[in-house]
Amino acid sequence: INVMEIHIPGFKKLEIKNLVLDFNGTLGNDGLLNTTIIESVNILATKLNVYVLTADTYKMVREQCINLHVTLRIIAENNQDYTKMQFVKQLGSDETICIGNGRNDSLMLQEAALGIAVIEKEGGAVAAINSADLVVQGIENAIELLMKPMRLVSTLRP
Repeated sequence: INVMEIHIPGFKKLEIKNLVLDFNGTLGNDGLLNTTIIESVNILATKLNVYVLTADTYKMVREQCINLHVTLRIIAENNQDYTKMQFVKQLGSDETICIGNGRNDSLMLQEAALGIAVIEKEGGAVAAINSADLVVQGIENAIELLMKPMRLVSTLRP
């Protein structure tokens, strides 16, 4: 796996190895994967370790992620926010970008080297938005930021 280097003057120099994605409300809505991002996620998976971290609310995530080249981690229903944060710490917070939308994503978004909150059909929890470095409309835009990282520089530099 490579290291994605992104230098954001006045903010951070990122050396990223991992991408952690929430599923419900982020990669999918109502338990169904947004299929428009499959190709982009799979391209990122050739450059980074990509994880989908979810409590699998709709019990369909295994089937929905079958065409994604990611490591799927299904977590327990209780203490999801803490569990997600601990997962990021174990990977290496300073080497990880997280993308999520829910209240249960807020701690991992705050812990990550770069936290991106997305607002999809399910909305974005205020706790997630306040914990993120950046907020975008839709997962396509979040993934595209990683495909074209100079956009991060434009948004996050002072």
